[in-house]
Amino acid sequence: MEQTNLRAPAPAAVRPATPRQRDARAARNGGEPTLEFTERVPYDAYVQASTLHRLQQPLSSDPGEMSFLMVSQIMELYFGLTCHELRETQRLLRADRVWDALAPLRRAALHLEGLNAAWKGLRWMTPADFNRFRNLLGEGSGFQSAMYRHLEFLLGLRDETLVRPFRRQTEVYGELRATLAAPSVWDDVLALLARQGHALPAELLDRDFAAEHEPHAAVEAAWVRIYADAGPENHLRLLGEALTEVAEQFGDWRQHHVKAVQRTMGAKVGSGGSAGLAWLQRSMARVVFPELWSARTAM
Repeated sequence: MEQTNLRAPAPAAVRPATPRQRDARAARNGGEPTLEFTERVPYDAYVQASTLHRLQQPLSSDPGEMSFLMVSQIMELYFGLTCHELRETQRLLRADRVWDALAPLRRAALHLEGLNAAWKGLRWMTPADFNRFRNLLGEGSGFQSAMYRHLEFLLGLRDETLVRPFRRQTEVYGELRATLAAPSVWDDVLALLARQGHALPAELLDRDFAAEHEPHAAVEAAWVRIYADAGPENHLRLLGEALTEVAEQFGDWRQHHVKAVQRTMGAKVGSGGSAGLAWLQRSMARVVFPELWSARTAM
């Protein structure tokens, strides 16, 4: 059940056009944009904008809730987009196409940067602002985001218990179980290092991928050797830096999350049943791509 992309067939109202056709249309229009279409506006058919703008269903009449809801939806889209890039990275790494894998990794880091920027849209929200509609959310919590769980699993943060809330949603549950059972990006990186001649223990490569990777001195030593070669042809070093940027941006997102909770809730218990701020702070102790960070001490 590996999810390789987010693409679907183009809607019927979106018709391909060649450069010659575009030039001819501009000439007919006298340089003005086309204003008449026989079917649905092509932009709307492609972006599905009219559908997107009907997906907001606030639970209260408080005007601030729309901001909270839409920023949450924007974050969900960024989660999905980042997962898409990480799966493409995995596909290329498995084919030993290290140079090609840098592009989706860099895009993933940029998407995470956009995700981080989304928090700015909620900086207005004080506890009083949130309390005006918080009770209406019931047990609803960002903790329950399935796509965020996919993102964590792809980055190597594995916890089998976190798929349990989705057992009644058969398709979502099955997809999460599949991501949990498959190698993470870090697992694919370690397999690549082994194929490239770095001596890694077999138990790091042939293991239960549903269990979280435990940092290992051999992986750290491999990165120390890789970074010792600063030449432009050392694609593994470039890979290490691209992975580091992804890990850093993801770490920033987690920190922004903690700050947002502190700003709007303080140390109140979470809506989803957790200890709220304390639970988030504990979860941040788990590091993405750990040996990439620890190896820097020995470089």
